[in-house]
Amino acid sequence: MEKSEINVGLLGWGTVGTGVSRILVNQNHRIYQNTGLSLKLLRIAKRTLPAYRSGIDLAGGCLTTDANAVVDDPDIEIVVELIGGTTNSRELILRAMQNGKSIVTANKALIAKCGAELFQLAQKQGVSLNFEASAAGGIPIIKTLRESFAGNQIESIYGIVNGTCNYILTEMQKNGRDFSEALEMAQGKGYAEEDPTFDIEGTDAAQKLTILTALAHHISVPLNRVHTEGITKITQKDLQYAQELGYTIKLLAITKLKGTQIDVRVHPTLIPDHSMLANVSDAFNAVCVIGDAVGPTLFYGQGAGEMPTASAVVADIIDTARSITGNSHVLVPRAWISKPRSDISISSINDIETRYYLRLVVQDCPGVLAQIGTILGNRNISIASVIQKEPHCKNTVSLVILTHRSSEANMRLARVEIDNLEVVQEELILIRIEEFDF
Repeated sequence: MEKSEINVGLLGWGTVGTGVSRILVNQNHRIYQNTGLSLKLLRIAKRTLPAYRSGIDLAGGCLTTDANAVVDDPDIEIVVELIGGTTNSRELILRAMQNGKSIVTANKALIAKCGAELFQLAQKQGVSLNFEASAAGGIPIIKTLRESFAGNQIESIYGIVNGTCNYILTEMQKNGRDFSEALEMAQGKGYAEEDPTFDIEGTDAAQKLTILTALAHHISVPLNRVHTEGITKITQKDLQYAQELGYTIKLLAITKLKGTQIDVRVHPTLIPDHSMLANVSDAFNAVCVIGDAVGPTLFYGQGAGEMPTASAVVADIIDTARSITGNSHVLVPRAWISKPRSDISISSINDIETRYYLRLVVQDCPGVLAQIGTILGNRNISIASVIQKEPHCKNTVSLVILTHRSSEANMRLARVEIDNLEVVQEELILIRIEEFDF
C-alpha cells in the first residue's frame, strides 16, 4: 500500500512558522483532497515557548525548546527550517540530513552562502532540499526556473525582490515622503527590521539573485561577485526628475547572459514608467524572466508576510512529501552539485554598457556644462539630454543629464573627474537605466 502520511517538524515558530503551522493544521483535509497526502505536524521547536496562538489547534507535546528534539526524532521525515541565519540553521540542517530527513527552508542567506555544501550532502544522503520561499516569498519562481523553463536558455532576469525597498520607493514617489519617513513607515508595518541595513543596502536582494542565477545558468555566484548598491542615496528629487523624464526608480536585481559572460548586479534603476515592472508597488515583488523560447514572462505577487511565504513553504513540503512517497522526482540544482561551468564567467560591473542618469548640484555660472561635457566626451560618453532645474541656495542649480549607452568603466573615471570640479557642489548621483517594454 502506498505511503500517504508524512510527519513534519518545524524549526522556528515566528511569523512564517506560524503561517506554516496554520496551513498544515487547518488545511490538512484540503491538502489531502488535492494531493492524497496527509501532512502531520509532529513537533515545533522554538527558543522560548510562546503563549497559546489562536486559531491553531496543536497536538499535546508538539512544542519544545529543544531543536534537536526535531532533527533527531526518528518519526519526523521532513524538517522545515525557519530560524534564519547561517550558523545554527546550517548545523541543524546538516544534522537532520545526516539523520535521513528531507529539508524545506526559506533561508536565502544560507542557500546563498552554503548551497554547495548542503546540496552535496542532500544528494549523498538521498534526501530532498527545497527552498521555494527563499527568493520571492509567495511567487513560485524557484519551481518555475527548475522545471517549467528547463527547455529554455535564460537570457535575462529582472527582479523586484525586496518588498521593504519597493515599499519605501513607492511611498517616496506616490506620497512625497522622504527616505527616513518612508523607512519609519515600513518598520511600523513590519516590512523592515529595527536594523534595516540588510534590506536597504541591497544585500537581501543580492542573496536572492545568487539563487535565481544559479538556477537559471547552473553557475554558483559568490555574493561578493554581485555588484550591490542600495537605495539610501535616492532622494525625492531623483524620483521626481525620473518621473518627469518618463521613468520610475526601482531596486532591481539583474542577471544577463551575453555570450560567455554573465552580468549579475543589484542597484537602483530607472525603468520606463509604462512598463509592468514600474507599476509593481508597495511591498509586492515581481520577477521578469526572458527565455530564448518563451520570451518575456512576468511573475507577480506578495514577496513577504506570514501567509504568502508560508504558502511557498507548504508547497515545498508537499513536493518533498511526494518525493518521499515515490510520486515525483526531485530535481537537484546543478550549480551546487557539479563542477563549476568553464564555459561561462562572471563579468565585472566595469564590463557593462548601459545608459545613465546623472544628477549634479553645480554653481550657477557660465561654462559649467561645457566643463562637464568635455569630461564626458573625453571618456566617449555621449549626452542624450540635459535639464537645468530650479536654483538652489547660494547660486547653485541642479543639472540632470541622461546619456546614451556608455561603458561603465569610462563612466566611473568620468565620475571621479566631475566630482573633482570646483563648480560641482555635491557628490554626483548616478543611476543606471534599463530600457524594456514589459
